[in-house]
This record gives sequence, structure tokens and C-alpha cells, in this order.
Amino acid sequence: MDNAVIGAQQKVTEIINNIEKVIVGKRKAVELAVITLISQGHLLIEDRPGVGKTMLARSLAKSINCTFRRIQFTPDMLPGDITGVSVYNQKTGDFEFRPGPIVSQVVLADEINRGTPKVQSALLQPMEERQITVDGNTYAMPNPFHVLATQDPLDYEGVFPLPEAQLDRFLMRISLGYPSAPDEILIMERQQYVHPIEQLCPVADTSDVRMLQETVKSIYVDNLVKQYIVSLIEATRNHRAIYAGSSPRGSLALFRTAQALALIQGRDFVLPDDIKALAEPVLAHRLISPPTAQPQDKDGRASIAQILETVPVPGALPRR
Repeated sequence: MDNAVIGAQQKVTEIINNIEKVIVGKRKAVELAVITLISQGHLLIEDRPGVGKTMLARSLAKSINCTFRRIQFTPDMLPGDITGVSVYNQKTGDFEFRPGPIVSQVVLADEINRGTPKVQSALLQPMEERQITVDGNTYAMPNPFHVLATQDPLDYEGVFPLPEAQLDRFLMRISLGYPSAPDEILIMERQQYVHPIEQLCPVADTSDVRMLQETVKSIYVDNLVKQYIVSLIEATRNHRAIYAGSSPRGSLALFRTAQALALIQGRDFVLPDDIKALAEPVLAHRLISPPTAQPQDKDGRASIAQILETVPVPGALPRR
């Protein structure tokens, strides 16, 4: 295996282990968050309040020594509160751009579904094009640029559900879930005197993140694995319980995240098992269920599980 891949795997493991000093007992969720970062994507964390969504974002930013800004979404926000505004300078006689909180390397969009559709739309351009346009002028986002958004899936009062275009901008959707009893005791013990986030030190910097993002692109993906990805995507478009399947953006997301997972596991090639492991967090939120769908099928997870059971893996015989 290439020395560059070995070095990248060691560095990404350091980042994951460092985040786990704060986020206890959620190794898989932490790995998925780091996969999203090194795949140059954005992450949607959907879970109940108090399970560590904000702490995951803060510990990730501190671990890679990146600038961090938090945007608390509320119904009375305006798009300029996110992107920034142009202010007239009386001394120079010119308008000066005052960047908003979106101009940061790691951005936490907290309770994103409490913002109105007009405010949510302010995130579309920076998340996809990595730039913003204010008063006809375009400003580039910093590199790296990573958005983590949170929302409570059980809260229906004063919220505006994310439209399809916004959901599709997120590379992955994950949940942290409640900790186990031993882990919850460990959380209390660690926070008895001071929160672990206050003592967390960086183990990487922006140059390391850029190196990891470039190394991910070099991970080999066989044509059979690419065909498997496309077969899964086509299955979402023809599934009887899905009104609208994934777009090609879903194929690209599954392709890139599989490369990142292979890197984390110390391989320079992608396996079909990588695709299967990532299909649900990468694809489920991109599916639109019909109005008649059962409650358990509304979020797309059940449909993805069924598709994984029916679409044959490359080299395997299809089920009869």
C-alpha cells in the first residue's frame, strides 16, 4: 500500500480518537462525521436535544484547528444574517462587505429547520458552489469548508421542513442516539469538574485536512463496484415505495464516501461492503416517499434496507 495512504490513515485515526475524548461510545457516528469532512461534503445530524450534536461539531473543529462559527436558526432571521451585508463607509465613500458567520471553515447550522425557507436558501450556494453572492459580488468560502446542521426530527412546532434541494446538499444524514448505561456514567464522570471540550487539543491542521481530502480521491474503485453503486441508485428510482429516487449526486456521494471509508480502514481500494455500510446515511434522506407510505417508510431507511437485500453484490449470484 502507498505510504501516502498509510500516513493519511494514521492521521484520520488520530482525529477520530481525539473526538472520542468528548463524544463517548459513538465511534460509528464519529467516523461518519469525519468521512463527510474528508469527502468534502456536509453533514446533517438529526436527533433529540442533549445527545451531543453541538459537541460533535465543536470537537471536530477543535481537533483539526479550524475556525468555527455557530448559527442559531430562528424564524425571524434574514439571509444577510448568514451571508453578511455590504455596509457604506462614509470615510472612503465605498461599500464594504462584512462577512456573515457562514464564512468560516467549520459552520454549525443549529436547528436549521427553524429558519424560514428564504433563510434556508441562503445556504444553497455556499454548500454547493463554495461561494456566496452579496449585492452582485461573489466571495469564495475558506478551504476547507464544512457545514454541520442539526435538527430535531420529532419537533413539529415552529419549524420549516427542509426542501428536497436543501436535503440533497448534505452528503450524509446521521443520528447519535442515546448512550448506553456505562457510557452515560462515563460521561458524568468526565464532566464532573470540567467539560472535556475545554481541554481538547488539535491533532491536525488545515493542511492535514486538505491532504486527507486529496488522498481520498486516489483510492481505487473497481468498475464492478461503480456498477453496483449505479444499480443501487437505479433501484431507488424504480422502487414501488419511493415516489422519487436519488439523483446522480447520490451516486457521486456514495462513490466518494466509500473511498473515505476504505482510507479509514487502511485500504487503498473500495469493497462492496463499503457501499453497503454507507448506503443508508448517504441515500435515505435523498428519497421522497409517497403520501400513502407507512410511518416507518417515511425517512427512506426501510426502503434502502430492502434495496440492499435485493440488488446483487458484484460477483455474487442474485437471490431467487
